[in-house]
Amino acid sequence: MFGLLKSTFFYFAVLEMKRKILFLIENLGDGGAEKVLTTLVQHLDKTKFDVTVCSICYGGSYENIVSKVAKHKLLLKSYDSYTGVLKIWYFIKHHLIFKWLPFSWVYNFFIPQNNDVEVAFVEGTTTRLLSASTNKKSKKIAWVHIDLHKFHWTRSVFKSDAEETKAYNSFDQIVAVSKTAEEAMRKEFRLTVPVRTVYNPIDADEIIRLSQEQIDVPQSNRIRLVSVGRLNKQKAYDRLLRILKRLKGEGLSCELWLLGEGGDRAMLEQYIQENDLSEDVKLWGFHNNPYKYLAQCDLFVCSSISEGFSTAITEALILGLPVVSTEVSGVREQLTNGCGLITENDEEALHQGLKSVLDHPERLNEMREMAIERGRDFRIESLMKEIENVLS
Repeated sequence: MFGLLKSTFFYFAVLEMKRKILFLIENLGDGGAEKVLTTLVQHLDKTKFDVTVCSICYGGSYENIVSKVAKHKLLLKSYDSYTGVLKIWYFIKHHLIFKWLPFSWVYNFFIPQNNDVEVAFVEGTTTRLLSASTNKKSKKIAWVHIDLHKFHWTRSVFKSDAEETKAYNSFDQIVAVSKTAEEAMRKEFRLTVPVRTVYNPIDADEIIRLSQEQIDVPQSNRIRLVSVGRLNKQKAYDRLLRILKRLKGEGLSCELWLLGEGGDRAMLEQYIQENDLSEDVKLWGFHNNPYKYLAQCDLFVCSSISEGFSTAITEALILGLPVVSTEVSGVREQLTNGCGLITENDEEALHQGLKSVLDHPERLNEMREMAIERGRDFRIESLMKEIENVLS
């Protein structure tokens, strides 16, 4: 009996010693930030940290992974999970969180309490909500994944730039995922709190292992371009399809694979059909393991209007894929040794950049060697040490 009491006391003593961390995110969908958070939570030292991930809305393939390695609280379950009159409760709760209640009330009523560190892991709603935290003892961190100077999408969330500036200044620290994103924060807001860059953690060994899974795809003599990301305006896949049509018209032998889902799928499918690109473009949808598809390709393309620090580019380099990318935040920090080509962020420049590589396919072998070398620089151990220091 005494032994059991002793073990129980020791268990709770150890539990109390752990630092309680709360990550707040809108959902655990199929985006880059959601994937980064999942990797981060998987690799945090569980002997030091007691981790809770709170997602506001239901949805996303990463929910199952996160719930296995951390506590997961969901504020709004799927609408379809409610039946009968309970569907009314869904709408009431949704409006309470997003429209009716002051955010300090939302925090007190719905957000997990008594944490040592509170992290708004994506700019926008989560930043606004945690800026209203009533926990005076917690360390508060805002994580920024995008260049808010060039792509200030969060204006749709805040009433004014002044309100957003005030929200960021209520945090103890701001973490940006690239030097470019860090500088963008300083340009866009009059900040009185420290800002630092912490690169996204990438599990290189796991990526390489998953890339070795076999897929049944036809062999092709054409150069295979690939991109991974949500099918939305930010990724600008519409201009990538227009570029592919031009390259095809110029007699260049290539095809394009897109891995991801999103609201632009119907528009992209229509363009593919209307422009006779069905044999040249494959929309694979979202896959938990995109790496086995990347391993079958020759060149990664980032056509984005804006990024913070593209996880997909890093993963491509780990797999030895050369990269052609538009000028987005973080990309000059990633493509440092001739493993890729950076173009101006417009359609004509990206077209010319891709054409210059496709016109000289022998360059791909040299670029691939440089990509493999650069990929070795991304190891999760050192990155996680820095993240754990931020959370301590």
